[in-house]
Amino acid sequence: MNVSTAYEQVSPVVPSWLNKGDNAWQMTASTLVALQSMPGLVILYASIVKKKWAVNSAFMALYAFAAVLICWVLLGYRMAFGDELLPFWGKGAPALGQKYLISRARVPESTHRREDGISETVEPWYPMASLVYFQFTFAAITLILLAGSVLGRMNIKAWMAFVPLWLIFSYTVGAFSLWGGGFLYHWGVIDYSGGYVIHLSSGIAGLTAAYWVGPRLKSDRERFPPNNVLLMLAGAGLLWMGWSGFNGGAPYAANIDASIAVLNTNVCAATSLLVWTSLDVVYFGKPSVIGAVQGMMTGLVCITPGAGLVQSWAAIVMGILSGSIPWVSMMILHKKSALLQKVDDTLGVFHTHAVAGLLGGLLTGLLAEPELCGLILPVRTRGAFYGGSGGVQFLKQVVAAIFVIAWNVVSTTLILLFIRLFIPLRMPEEQLVIGDDAVHGEEAYALWGDGEKYDATKHGRNASLFGEETAESPYVNGARGVTINL
Repeated sequence: MNVSTAYEQVSPVVPSWLNKGDNAWQMTASTLVALQSMPGLVILYASIVKKKWAVNSAFMALYAFAAVLICWVLLGYRMAFGDELLPFWGKGAPALGQKYLISRARVPESTHRREDGISETVEPWYPMASLVYFQFTFAAITLILLAGSVLGRMNIKAWMAFVPLWLIFSYTVGAFSLWGGGFLYHWGVIDYSGGYVIHLSSGIAGLTAAYWVGPRLKSDRERFPPNNVLLMLAGAGLLWMGWSGFNGGAPYAANIDASIAVLNTNVCAATSLLVWTSLDVVYFGKPSVIGAVQGMMTGLVCITPGAGLVQSWAAIVMGILSGSIPWVSMMILHKKSALLQKVDDTLGVFHTHAVAGLLGGLLTGLLAEPELCGLILPVRTRGAFYGGSGGVQFLKQVVAAIFVIAWNVVSTTLILLFIRLFIPLRMPEEQLVIGDDAVHGEEAYALWGDGEKYDATKHGRNASLFGEETAESPYVNGARGVTINL
């Protein structure tokens, strides 16, 4: 009895180089990371903001996810992981051809010479299509994280122009430099899964964008309560659970290093959440659900640059520091800094991603374990805690952070100044006052205003019968639900 070629051990659809386990895990990890954005951050953003901005915040994330994918396969992937154009940038080209996508995955500029003189290249045991999609999910979540800094006032048309430009001229530079075989990769800088490429970049670019876009309305800055705390927790839960794919997929294989990364990721996140919550109790007298989510986030971000390279006791140390240092920067230093007070970073992305990502990168330079480094890194190295060349590694982490910060400040500024020539970066005042209904002609809930209790004279269907004039919104284009007068 003949077996279909799809199920043979070796056939055109199962080439000899394909490792089905690695491929299955890489596609699973890709899906987990994609779920962090869609629907994870879409839900988180929609629920953590004031009700009048729920639709707009969710849409910014939704649009970024779709736009990044198309730009990624048309140009971006090979700018980040293709042939070298400059020491920090790859040659842009489409990643759409059948021959290219079904060939074995390969990062061409990753070729390096080991200490024993043997040359090796990053070549996972699965097709290029799996690698292209996995790296897309990282690019998409970076833009969505950046959006958290400008929620509640950025012109949606300006955002639609910003996403592809920032992906091409900012994200691909960091990705190629640190992951795609650029100068920082070959120098031996460690960024296991995106502490610098994703989190430091999104935090710094977000703060820069917030500066150029301008602040929210004064009333929104003073009072910006979440419209649904429980739904916010659902989005945060998807983010946390998806991080196992985020860091577990970084080795490009279902190997022991992936297992270490997944365990360390969750240990650090739990530790950081508990430390942040404890500080809230000590300082404010009560635990905060939003604070717990912030602590979870900083823990996940901090472990990312070294998830598969540090021992699990070190993951606890990193969790303690990521639950405390970003807490201090957000709760204390932010209030004392004139610059941070002036720049309206809506969700505090600078603290949760830039500070925590920088902290993680530096701690990796201290705590990276030599044997774990030898399992995956192109250059044999160790953290400063283990002596030897570790001190040099820490300095490399510092230099790489400076490069990433500088590039993101400059590139984000130039992109926004260019967009501003054609599109205002900030919404008009009338849209800022009304919110979703003015921007999209839609509202998140068919309910009354933020935090208001039911009042028949204001909220009933026949409110005018109680002496109040009712007027139709000029922005309504359809049904908004029914409020029943009980």
